[in-house]
Amino acid sequence: MGTSAKALKIRIKSVQSTEHITRAMQLVASSKLRRATERMERGREYFGIMQSVFVGISENGYSEESVYYAPKTCKKTYMIVIAGDRGLAGGYNNNVFNLAVSLSHDQEVTVLPIGKKSYDFFHKKGYTIDGEMREADEVTMEDCAQIGKKVTAAYVAGEYDKVVIVFTNFVNMLSQTPSHIRILPLRKPVKPESERSFTLYEPSPTEVLSAVVPEYLSGMLYSAISESIACEQAARRNAMDSATKNADEMIEKLSLQYNRARQGAITQEITEIIAGSEQ
Repeated sequence: MGTSAKALKIRIKSVQSTEHITRAMQLVASSKLRRATERMERGREYFGIMQSVFVGISENGYSEESVYYAPKTCKKTYMIVIAGDRGLAGGYNNNVFNLAVSLSHDQEVTVLPIGKKSYDFFHKKGYTIDGEMREADEVTMEDCAQIGKKVTAAYVAGEYDKVVIVFTNFVNMLSQTPSHIRILPLRKPVKPESERSFTLYEPSPTEVLSAVVPEYLSGMLYSAISESIACEQAARRNAMDSATKNADEMIEKLSLQYNRARQGAITQEITEIIAGSEQ
């Protein structure tokens, strides 16, 4: 058998080994995706209820003098960037980072990275990082509550002019889009005052709003993390599925080349034997 056939055989085994790994990773990602989508649906339900309550409070507690609504010249931004804990997920991580970098243009930014890849990226780029590295999959609702209280207090104290969450929105199994939400300052209510639903809040809507804002931020953060985790697993599943298909196609092509090389070597040996017998 010729040298080229031996080289092809070695390469086929190498690609087959890679194909086994990518297929296994695809199955693992599919399993994790089911759990992640369940968590995402629970987070969406929780946030939907919380948002409806928050909208009512913010409409009744709106004041142009409120620190939560007051427009500011944005110079200092607190940015929570949620990315993955691992790679091999296509463009999932890079898409989030590109959006975060574009949003931080001409601003003094402090980053709270959620996810190992997020921490590594912004640490390498020299951004001011708040806190230590957190793995996205290990962040709990209690962690989000602590972050919500801390960030809200810093905003009220004037340490930051804007608070933004950068994450990935889960559209479907094949589509995930990088997104961002401005948490603070709050947006002015859209409904005119005559159309708002008025509810009695004790001691006052403004004080209730001040108590609810940290909870609102933590709920938004938990929901965004749940969305991002589901997106990461979907992106990794899709990436590993594509890699497995590419490996299968390569094995098929290499096998065809190997069979041709092997057949050529056999034909050459037969020709040499016949030529030798005729002498």
